[in-house]
Amino acid sequence: MKKLIVLILLALLIGGCSPEFYKHDSIFKDWSHWGFSWWGYRSPDAEDASNSAENGWWGAEIPYIPAE
Repeated sequence: MKKLIVLILLALLIGGCSPEFYKHDSIFKDWSHWGFSWWGYRSPDAEDASNSAENGWWGAEIPYIPAE
């Protein structure tokens, strides 16, 4: 019964991921990004902003182009 529950949970977890998820090599850029995402996001400071900018935590900026 435990194996069945684990398999069902695993199937739900994998089924919930979008196809875009698998195109990326990782979710977090580095361990600092991981730590910030788990604990530091509640009280970010200037050092967190600096780390984000230097290490490219949030990827490339995509400019907004309004629809016509």
